[in-house]
Amino acid sequence: MTEKENALVLHATVAKYSNLLTDIEIMRTAGFDGVELSCTKIESYLDAGYSNDDLRKLLADVYVPGMGFLIDIERQGEQTEALWRRARTIFSLAAAAGAKGVQVLTGPVDVRAVIEWTATGRTDRYAGVLGYTEDEQIALTASNLAVLADMAREAGLLLYLETLSWSPVNGLDKSIRLIDRAERENVKIVIDYWHCHTSGVTPDDVARLDRNLIYGVHVCDSLRFDGGIPDEVVLRDVPTGEGVLDLQHWTDAVKATGYKGWWSCELFCRRQQQQNGYRVASELKALMESLIPPRHVVL
Repeated sequence: MTEKENALVLHATVAKYSNLLTDIEIMRTAGFDGVELSCTKIESYLDAGYSNDDLRKLLADVYVPGMGFLIDIERQGEQTEALWRRARTIFSLAAAAGAKGVQVLTGPVDVRAVIEWTATGRTDRYAGVLGYTEDEQIALTASNLAVLADMAREAGLLLYLETLSWSPVNGLDKSIRLIDRAERENVKIVIDYWHCHTSGVTPDDVARLDRNLIYGVHVCDSLRFDGGIPDEVVLRDVPTGEGVLDLQHWTDAVKATGYKGWWSCELFCRRQQQQNGYRVASELKALMESLIPPRHVVL
C-alpha cells in the first residue's frame, strides 16, 4: 500500500464508542490517510464471530501505522507472565490487522496508584516500579522492553513507546534512556503533546530530538496544569484546539526535527465523544491540515 509523508491518521478515541467498521467508515468519509487502531475494538470484532481473515480483508487497503496498546510494561515477578501473554495476544492482533507497530505504555496506568503512593508510601493497587530508585526503574523497564521488542520483531512489528506523564518513568529523557538500555532497533517514541507537556517536556526539547527516534505523533490538547500528579481524565477533557497548548508551536517543534511520518488526532474530550463521530473527525482533520504541511505520495 502507498504511504504518504505527513499522513493524517484517525485515532480510535475520536469515536470512542463506535465499532471497528464504523471507525474505518469515519476514516474514509473524513478523508484521513489511515487509522491508528484500538486492540479493544479489534477484539470485540473477533469476539462477535468474525475471523482473522475477515479482519485482513476489512483492512487490506487501509494504512494502519499502529495499534494501541500494551500497558504496564515494567511488570515484575509473577506479573511478567501476564505481560508476556497479553503481548503475544496484542502482537498477533496487530499482525492480523496489518499494523506496522504497537504502542507500549509505562505504568501504573491507574493514576490512583501513583496518587496513593505519593501520599502514603503504599497502595493496594498495581504499583509498578514505584519505590525503586530511578536507575532501577530504568533498568527493570528496559529489560522488559527488550524482551517485548524481540517478541514484536518476530511478528514483524515495531514498538512505539509512550511514557505516561504520571508514571515514575516519564518524559523524553527517560524514554531515550529506556530505548538506549533496551538496545533494540525496533523501539521508537510517539510524541504525545499532552504527555510531554504534563511531564515537563517543552517544544524546544522535542525539536532537539533525532527524527529517527520518532515513530508517530499524537496531536492533542490540555486544560491548565499547575503541577503535581496529572489526572488525564480531568486535564484532557477539552476539544483539541480549545485548550492551553499552542498546537502550532508543538507541531513546528516536531517538524524542526525533519520528521515526516504520521500524525494521529487523539481525543479525550467526553462531550465530543458523545457527539457525531463523523463531524468531530472532519473537524479534527481540518485542524490537523492547518497545522501540518501538505502531504505527498512517497514513491
